[in-house]
Amino acid sequence: MPPIRSRLVRPLALAAALALMLSAQGAAAQELPRTRAPRPTVPEISASDLMSRLYALADDSMMGRGAGTVGNFRATAYVAAEFARMGLEPAGENGTYFQTIPLRVRTPDPEGNSLSAGGTPLAVWTDFAPLPSVPGFLPVSVAFSADALPVVYGGQLGGTTIAPEQAAGKLVVLGAAPGISPDREMAGALRRYRTAAAVAMTLLDVYPEEIMDFVREQRPTLLDPKHPEPANLPAGLLLTGRAAEALMGAPLAGLRPGAAGRTAAVRVRFAESAPEAPARNVVAILRGSDPRLRNEYVAIGAHNDHIGLQPPVDHDSLRAFNAVMAPEGVNSNPGEPTPQQWARIRATLDSLRRVRPARLDSIANGADDDGSGTVTLLEIAEQLASASPRPRRSILFVSHTGEELGLFGSQYFTDNPTVPRDSIVTQLNMDMVGRGRAEDVKGGGPRSIQMIGSRRLATELGDSIDALNRRRAQPMVVDYSFDAPGHPYNRYCRSDHYMYARYGIPITYFSAGYHRDYDMVTDEPQYIDYDHMALIGGFVRDIAVTVADMSHRPVVDHPKPDPNGGCRQ
Repeated sequence: MPPIRSRLVRPLALAAALALMLSAQGAAAQELPRTRAPRPTVPEISASDLMSRLYALADDSMMGRGAGTVGNFRATAYVAAEFARMGLEPAGENGTYFQTIPLRVRTPDPEGNSLSAGGTPLAVWTDFAPLPSVPGFLPVSVAFSADALPVVYGGQLGGTTIAPEQAAGKLVVLGAAPGISPDREMAGALRRYRTAAAVAMTLLDVYPEEIMDFVREQRPTLLDPKHPEPANLPAGLLLTGRAAEALMGAPLAGLRPGAAGRTAAVRVRFAESAPEAPARNVVAILRGSDPRLRNEYVAIGAHNDHIGLQPPVDHDSLRAFNAVMAPEGVNSNPGEPTPQQWARIRATLDSLRRVRPARLDSIANGADDDGSGTVTLLEIAEQLASASPRPRRSILFVSHTGEELGLFGSQYFTDNPTVPRDSIVTQLNMDMVGRGRAEDVKGGGPRSIQMIGSRRLATELGDSIDALNRRRAQPMVVDYSFDAPGHPYNRYCRSDHYMYARYGIPITYFSAGYHRDYDMVTDEPQYIDYDHMALIGGFVRDIAVTVADMSHRPVVDHPKPDPNGGCRQ
């Protein structure tokens, strides 16, 4: 699952943790071995099978499964081979299990970016940096050229700024108020000044290293011809204070919002290339038993990608730090530990150093996010493929790629479905179902589960799930709190289910919750609660069968979203 904030937060959070690294770590309670030999699986959903699958899928050899990388290509090959072994129908493209998504990789063109103020050139990466386009977050042009642009001072990010019409067709320079959140303010400024020629934000002196990492990195982007990028977007620039002063011809501190600056010339260009390996959804069908209903589908999904390789960090030190300061991993906003917190970190670190040496780690294995959902999808598929009788409707298994990049795989599949889109009656999405212990996840427990979206479109779907749960010998303990409208975590919009919901397909999102290893290199198979994951797998399977055997599809009794509009929590 992508984090609440942009990927810019990752280096900021890691930098805070790395600055506080010690020389030891702790608390190996309930920790499994780092490696496990594969074993044959059986038709039943079992903790042992889930363990065998996840140790393979989240192995270091998969290199973090970044979409468009060799590691993710290997992971999708594994998923497809398992579908084939189970005898499921291929439902990708051209008679295969695969649907390749049109991913391209963008990087700043070293020769194509320039900025001058009143004819005086400024240095790229020293005085300014071009801001990359991040779909749904940073709407900027990746190919922009303009001479003799008028410059206007827009005020301070996080403070008083000029009206959008005052910036139309101009380069608007924005200062930075103390204590702002740079990612949020960048996104807000670009939305506010959509009609400006360029938006230049004075942030390079405030967060130079982290922002430079963010703007320089290769950025995979979904380029679907059916949905071209918006035209006439402003260029996005990040500035030092010196560059902002050069553009304005005076220090920003003495300027009033709306003040005119010097004339600017701007060139922004990002080069595009093919990814390292094809990015692929993996799609299969278990054909239903009812001749009348077998061409309708209950879709079950999970995402097979993660975030790839990251800056190296001492594995145990990061876990110890996060246990005290960042209990929800990258979602947390750790500050400087107090002396008491330092003592807890040191005690944890020292306890582990007594049993094992330090280990540098740079592979984000994604065991929980979302290796757990992927292997649970496979377990459900294997159980249903061996069951008799089969469900009345068909079950559509979709292993999405590119979720971490911005729901790319599920967006492409629902825009370009390999089965008729209106034949999908429900989508059940599993993302991070591998943890859930009370000491690991806030509100966790042996039968805990978080559910989102089950009544957003079809009240009947949510009612059917609750009725099924009440009939179970040991009902799941359901947390609906993250489904609340306006919840700050915005989880209804942040995983693959929403790409189905935007087309009016009733969905339910299942998760076991956030933990200290979320979006960290420490998300490894030895920390997973496999018994709990097996319970969730059985629950989702039962829901899928219940919906597949209904005499009618779940009735949509709420307004459908605009499929091309924004999502609202």
